[in-house]
Amino acid sequence: MDALTNRGLLLNPITSAEAWTGVADCMNCNIRQSVLFAGLREDGFSEVHRPIDQIQYAAGATIYRAGDEGVAFYPAHRPRETHALPARWRQRIVRLLRKTDVLGLECMISDEYQHSAIALQPAEVCRLPASAVKKLLHGNPRLFHTLMAQWYRALSDADRWITELSTGTARDRVIRLLLWLSEHEAGNSCSLFSREDLGAVLGLTTETASRVMAGLKREGLIRETALNRFFCDTPKLREIVGA
Repeated sequence: MDALTNRGLLLNPITSAEAWTGVADCMNCNIRQSVLFAGLREDGFSEVHRPIDQIQYAAGATIYRAGDEGVAFYPAHRPRETHALPARWRQRIVRLLRKTDVLGLECMISDEYQHSAIALQPAEVCRLPASAVKKLLHGNPRLFHTLMAQWYRALSDADRWITELSTGTARDRVIRLLLWLSEHEAGNSCSLFSREDLGAVLGLTTETASRVMAGLKREGLIRETALNRFFCDTPKLREIVGA
C-alpha cells in the first residue's frame, strides 16, 4: 500500500446496474446513505452513478489542492480541508468531514477548489463530476433541496468552528474539539489525530496542543484506550467549558 501515500488508488468505476443492485457494495456506501441521494429513484440514481469513480486514499494523501480545477466533488469519510497560511503556521485545518458529508461543493458554482483536501485517515471516496449533478438538478427538486441542506450544514459547521474552536484558552479549545468529535461516536469516545494536526485545527502550536492533552490525561479527564483513541469524561469536560 506504499504507493497510496501520495496518490489515490482508482478502483473500478461503478456501473449504473452495480450501483442500484449493490454488487459494488453501494447499498452500504457513503453515497447511498448520504442525504444528498436519499430521495433519488432508481432512474435518477443511475444517472448519477454512471460517471462515478471509487478512489482509496492513504492517510495523508491529497485528494485535491486549492486552485485545482473544480470539476467534481466527493462524498467522503473523514478527510480534512486545509487553508494555506504563511510559513510560520504552514496550514490551518478549516473543516473536518464526517461520513456522508460532501467535499468540494464549491465546484458547483466555482471554477476551482477553494481549499485543499487531505485524507486524515485511510479513506475511500466517490468522485462525482459536478456536470452530472448539475444536469440531474434540473429535473429533481428534491435533490436540489438536499443539496441546499448540505450547504446549510457546512455553513453551520463553519459557524460552530469559529465560535467553539477558534476562541478561548488553548485548554478550552482542545476540550471543545474532543466534545465535538465524541458527539458522533458511541461510548463517550473519539478518535483523534496527530498533535500537529490538532494544532492546525485549533490555531495552536504543536507543543501547546501536546501540553494540553498531557494535562487532561493527568487530570483523568481523558484516557487513551488505543493509539489516538480516547475515552472522554464528557460530563466533566462539558462542565469545564460551560457546554
